[in-house]
Amino acid sequence: MTTKFDLLVVGGGILGTFHAYHALKKNLKVAILERNSVPQGATVRNFGQVVPSGMDLKWQNFGRESLAIYHELHTQAHLTIRQNGSVYIASNDEELQLIEELYEINRNNDYESVLLSKSDCIKKYDGLRSDYCKGGLFFPQELSVDSADMIVKLHKLLQEKMGLQIFYNTTVIETLEDDQKCTAVAADGTAFTASKIIICGGHEFKTLYPKVFNDSDLEVSKLQMLQTKPQGIYSLQGNILTGLSVRRYESFSECPSFQKIKALEDPNSFEKKYGVHILFKQALDGSVIIGDSHEYADAKNSDDLGYDLNMEIDEFMILEAKKIIDLPTYEIQRRWFGIYSQCKSKDIFEHSPSANIHIVTGIGGKGMTGSGGFSRFNIEKIYA
Repeated sequence: MTTKFDLLVVGGGILGTFHAYHALKKNLKVAILERNSVPQGATVRNFGQVVPSGMDLKWQNFGRESLAIYHELHTQAHLTIRQNGSVYIASNDEELQLIEELYEINRNNDYESVLLSKSDCIKKYDGLRSDYCKGGLFFPQELSVDSADMIVKLHKLLQEKMGLQIFYNTTVIETLEDDQKCTAVAADGTAFTASKIIICGGHEFKTLYPKVFNDSDLEVSKLQMLQTKPQGIYSLQGNILTGLSVRRYESFSECPSFQKIKALEDPNSFEKKYGVHILFKQALDGSVIIGDSHEYADAKNSDDLGYDLNMEIDEFMILEAKKIIDLPTYEIQRRWFGIYSQCKSKDIFEHSPSANIHIVTGIGGKGMTGSGGFSRFNIEKIYA
């Protein structure tokens, strides 16, 4: 069987799906080839926070464009999107200085943010501990989504409203270009042909292009997350990012005091060793997701990270979370890890094995926030 398209996208996660969306908007015939029955990778194993505030200026601009795209799509189908904002909670004077400096940077970038006093934060976020909070910086435009539900609903929307074709349970084992066409061959022998192929399969493109993969500077990050049992009538609005996030996120590295403050940190602390920063987000069922941590390995050695959960990391995150917010319950109903790929030297991995086959991956932790805007830019570049 041979099926002909304008564009084949290998990988149905958020990056591949947004590439498909922007191609569909150009009236192209598009198919996604997804190896699983639904996406199983980084797209569904993350917090579901759309937070341009955490990005450097280039990716903040992509993220701000993504906010508008999410809103546009949400008017057509309920995609679990809530515009309830993000807040960074400072726990000491150093972090307070950083959020004040970021506020000024955002004013210059014309990105809305609001400085909150300690009392403002305590009133706004039920259970926030007064002995932790010194103040906050709030971004009212930012979004929460329930990632696993959202990507399924987005696929359905693009199929029904824009004519996207999706082939689930389709593992691509070879892509090639000849005779002015590109072909993707699935494990069952099905051949899909198109004018162009975009491969957005995380670090798993090693199956298709092992030499490119082994020569790349991709690394993978393993993140641990937890989810409490539903919290009853308790409500925690928005994305809650805390002092360790202030000390970690890219946007704060643009603050004048950042390097001086970072130099005073203990490089041997537990949170440094495992890349821990504490985030909270309440899911639609009332449970609260808490995390996360970061362990790294070169992508070609990703198996070294193992498949187990480090309970010491989980226990540390729970203890730290309890210092920040008094939740009605910290009883945990679910634990998991996610894997995402990123480049050591660039902000995203891009390589074209031939003129019309493009590998686009290694977006790191920016996928849920940046994919919408970046994919539009990249489709315009590929079809220029």
